Amino acid sequence: MTLKEPEATKPLLKRIAAFIEEHRMFRNGEKVVVAVSGGADSVALLDILAGLALELVVAHLNHNLRGAESDADAAFVADLAGRYGVPFELGAADVRALSREWGMSLEEAGRTARYRWLDSVAKKHGAARIAVGHHGDDQAETVLMRLLRGAGTTGLAGMRPLAVGRYARPLLCVDRAAITAYLREKGLPFRNDTSNDDTLFLRNRIRHELLPQLRTYNPAISRRLGDAAEILAADEEVLDSVVEGVFHDVAATGPDGVVLAISKVLQHHSGIRFRLYRRALMDASGSLARIALVHLRQIEDLSRSGRVNGKLCLPGGLEVLRRYDQLFFSPPGEASDPGRWEMLLEGPGCYLLPDGSSLSLSVGPPPVNLGSAPATRAYLDPVAAAFPLLVRTFRAGDRFRPLGMTGSKKVKDLFIDEKIPAGERRCLPLLFSGGTLLWVGGLRLAEEARVRPGSREALEVEIRGTTS
Repeated sequence: MTLKEPEATKPLLKRIAAFIEEHRMFRNGEKVVVAVSGGADSVALLDILAGLALELVVAHLNHNLRGAESDADAAFVADLAGRYGVPFELGAADVRALSREWGMSLEEAGRTARYRWLDSVAKKHGAARIAVGHHGDDQAETVLMRLLRGAGTTGLAGMRPLAVGRYARPLLCVDRAAITAYLREKGLPFRNDTSNDDTLFLRNRIRHELLPQLRTYNPAISRRLGDAAEILAADEEVLDSVVEGVFHDVAATGPDGVVLAISKVLQHHSGIRFRLYRRALMDASGSLARIALVHLRQIEDLSRSGRVNGKLCLPGGLEVLRRYDQLFFSPPGEASDPGRWEMLLEGPGCYLLPDGSSLSLSVGPPPVNLGSAPATRAYLDPVAAAFPLLVRTFRAGDRFRPLGMTGSKKVKDLFIDEKIPAGERRCLPLLFSGGTLLWVGGLRLAEEARVRPGSREALEVEIRGTTS
């Protein structure tokens, strides 16, 4: 690809053209969505891409954070698209409301809304790529911001030239000063976003306060941070390929999430294990937002604990369950539905259930007065309740024969009779032997589980309080 421009801009354009070729960002004739805010970077990006053999679509999302100023930005970009003779897509988002709804900062909510909308525009137009205007100074800011937040090598690798196979960053090889000079040379107007000067935002504090201070130590600090990110990104590619091979050996993926075989995972070094956990979380939810080292350590502790059952609740509604030698990584709304879990009880002991409560089982003499036991404790005939037993939560259609009755009854009807709220019905464990329901935990014993008069042994089962 070639970029035809005046002599003064040729060195910059030559560098960008080489960068595009190196990372195979575009193919001649393909459709590309260009994210244009109206600021200097995105205006330069549009002008540069307009010189390539590409079919462009200009996209602008109004964040509705600056009132009339935001509206003026949208009008400017619409006019810009018209001058280049390319289609224009305008979107709007109430980022302040989304920030509250999603529990994110304004920066994070704005970024999430913007990328979701850009994806929808690309899908609408059948575009293979989305071009964004991040440059070398943005990369330096990103690396520092992630460093301050405690990121590992994956985060410190910064922004990739071509991310998720779709997002292209052709200007990552040049800095802000070079872009400003390009615009000045060509006489291209652009908008100034006043929020970029607001040091309440972390990125702006890094841009206006930290980076200038670091330049007193090394005037080329932005370039050096960019170089470090590039080296780490190359290392990431190698590590990703290693983890990819291991993942297929230790993991299984199904409709309910990802399952890791703990014994296989623990055979690998900690660096590989942590990457396996991240990969499982990513596959389960599609995002690693708000997942930090502390969460990976919690998963590691659960893997190495020796417990047969356990549960972790992670940011974003993710849940990680341990059941014997398996770790289940479930997407938001899946594992948190108690109707989805069941567990095999192979003998007496104390079992931590996926909902955080525990079930204690022991064999011994029954009490003289069976009716004096609290609702959370029951005594069962050990012959009827022969191991292995199954404990799970309520499912539509469950039936049993309540103690003292000759006919069967729907468990749902029992809940209604006992005035159990709908939201609590799937929190009660049901104990089965084979296909026979012996105890609706905390409510009613089945006739089949009755301890006969004169029995010397009984299976004592007790629900203990939630621990998570």
